[in-house]
Amino acid sequence: MTQGETQSQVQTSSSTDTPDVSPEMKHSHDVSNGWDVVLFDLDGTLTDSAQGVINGVLHACEQLGIEPPETDVIQKFLGPPLSHSFREYAGVEASKITDAVRIYREYYDEIGKYENKVFDGIPELLTELVNQGKRLAVATSKVDYAAVSILEHFNLDHHFDVIAGADVSGEFRGTKAGVIAHALEELRMCDGTSVVMIGDREHDIHGAQSHNLPSIGVTWGYGSREELETSSATHIVESLAALSALLLPDS
Repeated sequence: MTQGETQSQVQTSSSTDTPDVSPEMKHSHDVSNGWDVVLFDLDGTLTDSAQGVINGVLHACEQLGIEPPETDVIQKFLGPPLSHSFREYAGVEASKITDAVRIYREYYDEIGKYENKVFDGIPELLTELVNQGKRLAVATSKVDYAAVSILEHFNLDHHFDVIAGADVSGEFRGTKAGVIAHALEELRMCDGTSVVMIGDREHDIHGAQSHNLPSIGVTWGYGSREELETSSATHIVESLAALSALLLPDS
């Protein structure tokens, strides 16, 4: 399957072209949209990885003899760190979480990462951001080598100065805040005055807040609008056009 074929199968969930910005969600330091550095989540923001993630979870549960979560619960695995999800949503006991994550990653590395699609319009948006002089980075809870492999597979890796993910053990970058800290360090950023974080789940928003960064919640991923509002995302957008309008207000 070619990249073009993959992208053509995916549609964003809204045709709204105007950014949805709620005044009560704006942080005091976010007085303009002149962000020079843009951090993107991966799953649910750049790509629709649901099928591969869910199949990986089901495989891990089967191998460990664990009752898999119900369909509505397993959706919650889309976004958060794996260790958190196996503990909170599958009831995996602490002594088996390492094995659950390992088995999941074995499946995902071989099969699951290709059960994935790029959201329509993402390559074009990334190209335009780079052309406008923006620095781009990925900050994902997915383990770093898997994130690099996926972005290379879809020919998106060249857009990013940094691809930051979790470390294999989760000891150093097992939270979204830790991943963002790593991304900022690799970008050689000394502060967050010109950085924005984009993601689809509360973990992305909270991770940004831990570094005093503004955030943009996108509704075409795996988190609900209510989740993004409750997390106090600085902005919420329902379409790629609305996101582009926020990131490139003068275009």
